[in-house]
This record gives sequence, structure tokens and C-alpha cells, in this order.
Amino acid sequence: MPTPTKGPRLGGSPAHERLMLANLATSLFKHGRITTTETKAKRLRPLAEQLITKAKRGDLHARRQALAVVRDKDVVFQLFDQIAPRFHNRPGGYTRIVKTGPRKGDAAPMAIIELVEELEVAAAPAPRKAAARKAAKADSIAVLAGEDTDEAPAAAAADSAPASASASDASDDDAAASAESDEDGEKKA
Repeated sequence: MPTPTKGPRLGGSPAHERLMLANLATSLFKHGRITTTETKAKRLRPLAEQLITKAKRGDLHARRQALAVVRDKDVVFQLFDQIAPRFHNRPGGYTRIVKTGPRKGDAAPMAIIELVEELEVAAAPAPRKAAARKAAKADSIAVLAGEDTDEAPAAAAADSAPASASASDASDDDAAASAESDEDGEKKA
């Protein structure tokens, strides 16, 4: 259970604070990002992260506990079926608070609280280095053995280039011969 907050409550009474935080959590899950004051964002973060953790559990009891806070069934459905699977391999830290400038009317410090993206599991870089080393070692062994692996594909490409060039020359000759016969046909007529 989180430690109680020090200082004055948001709103006025404990019930008003609880309802304000529930509405902020609903908006956060519905839109993915909201702009609010820094104090409200800092107070919302533990509540939102607890709800996401409950949604990751996914059982009926967790769903009923989330419905006790977030009263909108569509948002709870979205929380359990779309948001929670995004964070299946993240052990916590589902939200991010980014401070923005002061509000225009009363200069209150504002912040954006948003859901972070899913955690990408990176592949281990060691196998790639090992594969690169094996390929370099195989190339060096081939060079020392006198085998040139680079010249063989170049020679094959050189052999195929004249064949394709001669084929294109033959088609050019056929086209020229048919053009001459057309000209002869026009002259005879």
C-alpha cells in the first residue's frame, strides 16, 4: 500500500480527491496521455500503475477492483485487453511524467503524464560478434589457402555479360533487317 501523501489533499475532502484521481486515471487509459498539473500527475502515477498491475493479472477479482476505481466499463475493457498486454514483460514503470511550462492563467506548473511504450527485448549482441569473427576467420583461412572467393563471382559475372550482350546485338540485327524489308516494301509499292 502506498504511503499516505503529506500536505493538503487535492480538491477538498478525501472523497473528492479519490473521485478526481479516478477521473484522471480514466482519461489516462482512454487517451494514453493527458496534460494536468505536476501535483495531480505525481498523485495519479501510483494509482495508474497499480491498476495496470492488476490488469496484468487479468482475473475476475482484479477486474472488479479496477471497476471500483474506473467506473467506465469500456475503459476497463481497454485496460485489460489492450494496455495490460503491452506491458507483459515490464516489471513496473508504466507511466512517464514530462514537465511542461507554467499554465497561462495562474502559472501553475503543468506536466504531461503518458503511458510508456512496450519494452523491447533486445537480442544478445555477443552471438553477432561471434558470427562476424567466424566469418572473418573463414575468409582469412581461404586467403591463406589460396582460394579467392571474391574473384569467382566476378568471373562468373564477366562470363555472363558477353552472352547477354551478344543476345542483345542479335536482337538489334533482327530489328534492323525487318526495318530494311519494310523500307524495301514501301519502295516497291
